[in-house]
Amino acid sequence: MRQCLSYDDVLLAPQHSEIRSRREICIRSSLDQDLSFDLPIISSPMDTVSGAEMCVSMASVGGLGIIHRYNSIEDQVDIVRKIKEALEKHGSTPIAAAVGVSDDYLERASELYSHGVRVFCLDVAHGHHVLMKEALEAIKSRFTDIHLMAGNVATKEAFEDLACWGANSIRVGIGGGSICSTRIQTGHGIPTLQSIIDCADADVRWEVSMIADGGIRTSGDIVKALAAGANFVMLGSLLAGTSQTPGNIMTGASGKKYKAYRGMASKEAQYDWRGRHSSNEGISTTVPYRGSVVEILSDLVGGIKSGLSYSGAKDIYELQAKSEFILQTGAGRAESGTHILGRK
Repeated sequence: MRQCLSYDDVLLAPQHSEIRSRREICIRSSLDQDLSFDLPIISSPMDTVSGAEMCVSMASVGGLGIIHRYNSIEDQVDIVRKIKEALEKHGSTPIAAAVGVSDDYLERASELYSHGVRVFCLDVAHGHHVLMKEALEAIKSRFTDIHLMAGNVATKEAFEDLACWGANSIRVGIGGGSICSTRIQTGHGIPTLQSIIDCADADVRWEVSMIADGGIRTSGDIVKALAAGANFVMLGSLLAGTSQTPGNIMTGASGKKYKAYRGMASKEAQYDWRGRHSSNEGISTTVPYRGSVVEILSDLVGGIKSGLSYSGAKDIYELQAKSEFILQTGAGRAESGTHILGRK
């Protein structure tokens, strides 16, 4: 039985740096040879994260937002229309949308394609599945000028299979999300950092890009994910509660403001979008209102660039080539955090 690593198990060893300013650091990354982004961050296709406003805001700072699929085809197309009007000033920014792998996915993909979507995220909890294979092959045979993002997967074998089935990029991570209970409910999963390390060693690694998805809580975790081999990270909780997420701002009895945040496998989410639930692998909650997502992303960018500078890396590719992971003990984890508040 092997041991698997999570983000808190490791640190990156600081290295000699000749970087004089974070302005020298480029964190641009590519999904494929035609799709490059200034920010290696993608907003998760969740109904409390990625609607029209989030996708437009992500584009405005050089990232990518993916329209969630937990609505009718008509409602999803309406979101596309809103984004298209708002994105005109951002040039050729692609529009990305999620579809499933069963039921109406081909009809949904066709409607989205006809309204300008060219990045399709085949969005399921367990991507190493025959339905994923069939959906990738069906969509790829129907449309030739698209990018297919698939997942989620947790193993090298799954990563290689999805690439062979036609995926252009693959989401890596199962059970690590902040509101995901898959590992508790099913007993299955792999710590996300370990999945990234494993998939980075896949035979098809340089044919497809990797998106680290789940378990990321800080900009430091983002740096670790990129150093381990990811091209992008997908974020949910770190973007939740901002002005640009769908849903109203609620005010509690104390006057504090909140917004809803829920896993798409939670009972509440499943009942809302299809009137029933078949599993319970997520929770629904509220999170404090956090203001503009643009400010949140700016803080994350600052942390990412600082992280690269500690490894003496001017871009993500150099980070991956130079990075050196070390294991830290439980005492090391405690020391790594701010700990003055725990003193007596």
